Amino acid sequence: MKKIVLSALAAMTLGTVAANAVDLYQDANGQVFTSAAEGRTIIKDKSTSVFSKTDKLKFSGLTYIGGTYKDYDATTSTGSSGKADSAQFEIRRAYFQLKAYLLDDAKSYYRVTFDVHQDADTTDGDMVLRAKYAYLYLNNVLPFTGVEVGLVHRPWHDYEEHNAWCYRNISKVLTEQSNGAHLSNSADYGFNFKTKTKYFDSELGIFNGEGYHSTQNTSRGVSFEWRTTAHLLGVAGKDKQTSKTYWDASFFGQYNIGHKNVTVGSVTESQDLVFGGLHTVYNQPSFLVAAQYIYSDNTSDIANNISKQAGSGYSINSEYRFGTEKEYRVIARYDSWTTEKENSADEKENRTYIGGLAWDQNRNVQWVANLEMTDNEDGSSRETSNGMAYMLTAEVKF
Repeated sequence: MKKIVLSALAAMTLGTVAANAVDLYQDANGQVFTSAAEGRTIIKDKSTSVFSKTDKLKFSGLTYIGGTYKDYDATTSTGSSGKADSAQFEIRRAYFQLKAYLLDDAKSYYRVTFDVHQDADTTDGDMVLRAKYAYLYLNNVLPFTGVEVGLVHRPWHDYEEHNAWCYRNISKVLTEQSNGAHLSNSADYGFNFKTKTKYFDSELGIFNGEGYHSTQNTSRGVSFEWRTTAHLLGVAGKDKQTSKTYWDASFFGQYNIGHKNVTVGSVTESQDLVFGGLHTVYNQPSFLVAAQYIYSDNTSDIANNISKQAGSGYSINSEYRFGTEKEYRVIARYDSWTTEKENSADEKENRTYIGGLAWDQNRNVQWVANLEMTDNEDGSSRETSNGMAYMLTAEVKF
């Protein structure tokens, strides 16, 4: 298997070099070089077995390698035992991505992204491969607007991860975080219209609603999802925080029809998932600060019942950057989420605190050392997760 992978990488490299009309040389051992020297002969036939029916292919990769020690509280407020402490090394994410530029428009392409993750549903915990994205992006189908069709981005997560909370390698955003709102994940089957102008951009789409790693329930409806963002200074961020000053304000959410079927006694009800959020982020090259508020509505009509994901919460995060190239970061974040209950006295706040240091070793490798404290209110259904996590992470991308 290792030889196959190395051969494929070598073939792709040779194909790229050949495409740029660079002379290749080979020594007596068969090793290939891009410069002439004694004992090397020029390779006249530069063709390889790697080919494509498109003019341009773009490969990239992203991996989060980590180690985490979790020190849980020994007991909960009710006296029951908390979770057992644990220590483990992790591959939190391993992306391999291909873009194929198929059309005359240079900004239209097909993208497929594969994601490696550990399968918790098996006893041996195998690392398995799944598709995260697989879509066709068509540029300018409407003025200033393109569309993704297939297994696509949902409107909110990608924006926040590239403009406000840039540390997905240690924690998901509030909307997805398991101790936070836990309302939605980042990809789904459907289509997503993406509009971009100097002072405004948006994403509006229709999706299955279950997300990319769940089976579609055909008895339920679709999910309408949106994000609208005002660039108040006329500048968009998108991964260039150390060289830009921008200030954004966003409104996002979704209306997921028939998200869950719930039975209480003899009554069965199809409950929608309806939530909306407000978010703002201000960035300068030396610092960033962002805040958001999310409200998830109760759509149940059954007496003495509340929709499972109804609730409200907020998140605040910031980072300070220093060094000659702003390569060092001090990061902090606070999440709060309260699940709605029939009796308001039963509502408990779930809280997460994150603090840490990050170092951009170069444009390909980032290191993050951080603490994550879970401090859920006494009596919360998530109280057994209370404690401290100590994390060390390497993000590798190319």
